[in-house]
Amino acid sequence: MVGETPGAVLVRQMIFGQLLSRAVCTAAELGLSDLLADGPLQVTELADRAGTDPRRLTQLMRCLTAFGVYSAGSDGSYELTAAGAALRTGAPGSALPTALLAAGGVGAAWTGMLGTVRTGKTAFDELFGESFFEHLGRDGRLRGLFDRSQTHDQELEIDQLLSAVDFSRHRRIVDVGGGDGALLARLLQAHPRTEGVLLDGAKTAANARARMNREGLTDRCTAVGGDFFSAVPADGDLYVLRQILHDWDDERCVEILRVCRQAMPPGARLLIIERIVEEGATGQDARFAALMDLYMMTVVGGAERTAREFGDLLAKADFAVEAVHRLPTAAAVIDARPGATAD
Repeated sequence: MVGETPGAVLVRQMIFGQLLSRAVCTAAELGLSDLLADGPLQVTELADRAGTDPRRLTQLMRCLTAFGVYSAGSDGSYELTAAGAALRTGAPGSALPTALLAAGGVGAAWTGMLGTVRTGKTAFDELFGESFFEHLGRDGRLRGLFDRSQTHDQELEIDQLLSAVDFSRHRRIVDVGGGDGALLARLLQAHPRTEGVLLDGAKTAANARARMNREGLTDRCTAVGGDFFSAVPADGDLYVLRQILHDWDDERCVEILRVCRQAMPPGARLLIIERIVEEGATGQDARFAALMDLYMMTVVGGAERTAREFGDLLAKADFAVEAVHRLPTAAAVIDARPGATAD
């Protein structure tokens, strides 16, 4: 009967979801959460500080209030909610760098999803004429946003990671593709007897060295520039790949894993920290993993994977899965060891 169409309403909400994403990204670009950090503001004052048209800002705030990003007072003022506070500069787990990435080339690549599905070609590459990581290498601002996004993302899971995995038994941790060193620094701070070495591109490794210097870890940590498709540092007893494999197709993932395997001495372990897709699952974590799968597909040509798919990749590189630790976030930790042909 007419009117009894919950499916049609739901699908329309999904269609219009792009507008919500754009609204959040617009708030990030305008710095609205930073402007509201000290307390509520009338929309006219907020518009003046943000350099916007008051009427149009009111429409934007109306939407963001409806979705709980901000709250509206009876006097026409707006203030932060917990969600809005997550868009503040430097907030723990801040989503601001992620929103600014989505506001630019990353979000533009999402609109090329149809072409990617039809041809298999990565939308970002088609739009910009180069890969996302090549683009990062040329754009310092984008590189900084990406590193900050990664840093804040790992803040959401680091405590759960430290609880799930005993890092204290490892003498030397090698963080492969470790970015600006946020994860490795936290691991070393938690375990004073452990040493670390980080591998990433030359510019990123320099940023990691600066972090280690600021945090007083230079005596226990080295950051080196290099290419994890060619070689990774040897003599580690734990090798960590955090959100690296989802950036690449299966063939390239196996290359990375084989390079790690070649560098690993007897008895070393491999720790993979990634989201795991669960076929048929419909909960919040499953939905987030599914959306990130589309993100990887359109921006870097990679994929989120099922536990079985990770197992297949590892087997091709001569690893065996020892255990999978599910974290309260959407991530999981895969603990692997070299396989039977390793030694």
